Amino acid sequence: MSKINLGNFFEDFEIGQKIVHPLPRTITDGDVSFYIALTGSRFALHSSDVLAQKMGYKKKPLDDLLMFHLTFGKSVQDISLNAIANLGYAEVSFPNPVFVGDTVRLETEVIGLKENSNGKSGVVYVHSIGYNQDEQEVLNLKRWVMVHKKNKEQMSGIKQIPTFEKTQPIAKNINIPIQKNIDTAATGGKFFFEDYVAGERLNHPEGITIDDSDHTLATKLYQNNAKVHFDDFMMKSTPMKQRLMYGGHVISIARSISFNGLENAQWIYSINSGAHANPTYAKDTIYAFTEVIETIEHEREDIGLLRLRTIAVKNQKPEEIESPKDEDGKYLKNVVLDLDYTVIIPKRKTKK
Repeated sequence: MSKINLGNFFEDFEIGQKIVHPLPRTITDGDVSFYIALTGSRFALHSSDVLAQKMGYKKKPLDDLLMFHLTFGKSVQDISLNAIANLGYAEVSFPNPVFVGDTVRLETEVIGLKENSNGKSGVVYVHSIGYNQDEQEVLNLKRWVMVHKKNKEQMSGIKQIPTFEKTQPIAKNINIPIQKNIDTAATGGKFFFEDYVAGERLNHPEGITIDDSDHTLATKLYQNNAKVHFDDFMMKSTPMKQRLMYGGHVISIARSISFNGLENAQWIYSINSGAHANPTYAKDTIYAFTEVIETIEHEREDIGLLRLRTIAVKNQKPEEIESPKDEDGKYLKNVVLDLDYTVIIPKRKTKK
């Protein structure tokens, strides 16, 4: 019996299959600092213990996306080691904060399978839940990934595609401290929930050029060893001719760019859906714009929620793009990410 793990191919998955992923991860200050180095993230809550304590925390919580990557990375060797591409996300939520010193792990259930008509691959749909050392849920997500088939001559015809909610329902109890007297000098932003309106568009001016070393180190940090990200020698023999950048890294870059205009939106409540519209490679420069889809009141008097759509584009300024899709409904070639997500942002005034 071989001792080598070659990863799962499309035929190895079954509907209802449950997987407990190995490699739980204890999070360190080094992880936090390295994430800032790789993404340029500037959200103040995740940078300062002093500010976090003023905002009601014992110390700074992890950036939601860093926690996402560190937890999500556990699934790669079982789900997407033989992936062609990660295609999208839905129903992603962050129920409890994570702090340095916490240990996260992940469990997954296969909820759908669709064999592609070319017989070479199929799409695997999974539901993953992340837990901390106290068995509190810290991440809940669904995603779908295109995976190579082992036997390209044999067709199963399986086509069981799950349905997804368009948005995550807004919980009555949101697990963040009461927000009051926000220090705008520290957060870097003067705009609050009341200042945003549905239909508003923010063209974020900064661009970030991603080097080979950036996305290589990012996938290593997250222990995301998918071959399409790790193995440049193998990828040179494919039509892409080079390593594919981890889509999650593009999400983090877009979130970092969105800081300018959304400085006080410190928390991600949910990712409603996400599509990696086109591949991203080393040396691409990422820009982004954000549309406010909806402003959402909450029964708490100190916070509101903004449902946003952030579009990331490569090598093109956001103001040059009116719509991310053409007349036929297809994504423009420079659009790399279409992310529908909901953030929590303090209100300007809190009733006493």
